[in-house]
Amino acid sequence: MAPRLTAKGAATRQRIVEGAAEQIRERGATESTLDDIRARTATSKSQLFHYFPGGKEELLLAVARHEAGRVLSDQQPHLGALTSRQAWYDWRDAVVDRYRRQGQQCPLGTLVSQLSPATPGAQAVTRELLASWQAQITSGIRVMQEKREIPPELDADRAAAALLAGIQGGVSILMSTGSLTHLEVALDLGIERLLVAPATVSAPATVSAPATVSAPAPVPAPASAHVPPAH
Repeated sequence: MAPRLTAKGAATRQRIVEGAAEQIRERGATESTLDDIRARTATSKSQLFHYFPGGKEELLLAVARHEAGRVLSDQQPHLGALTSRQAWYDWRDAVVDRYRRQGQQCPLGTLVSQLSPATPGAQAVTRELLASWQAQITSGIRVMQEKREIPPELDADRAAAALLAGIQGGVSILMSTGSLTHLEVALDLGIERLLVAPATVSAPATVSAPATVSAPAPVPAPASAHVPPAH
């Protein structure tokens, strides 16, 4: 169980996490030792283990949570305010800019790969990140549906999941190739398809009743012809 911290203790712990995050971004999780992190954060060994009794693995998990938080905070305030067409495109630009600055290195992915699957909370870091990200996109879609800017019959949660999957695919290609093109296309097409104005349903055209066709006048039978009786 993590120790309960005073405000000063919480600030010290956060300082260690942020310093460790900077160290890992520069050197990588494998190459960064606890001694490197202690030196960078001016932390004693006893102090480090006070805040992270599980050692490096517990510290890496804390840094992974920190990096996951940055993925979302780097998209604000746009991600939390998807309330207009312009806001959606501002968010798009923020996402692209974030990953342009990050480049091919993914601190969160590197950290998660270094953690054992048995580490409590390791699998939850990415799961919670994606759940929060999707929930905020879903919220934006619903706001736009209320404004009739997105078709109301669209399943907002599924649409958000599809857009997020496109973003993640674009980021994966960026990490492999260094190209932002697929991320930009995934965002552009995803947003364009969401923001298709609902079709205006026109009133059905009035159909005129068909003209009454008069029955032909009966043709008188010749005087000598036999007319069969009605049944």
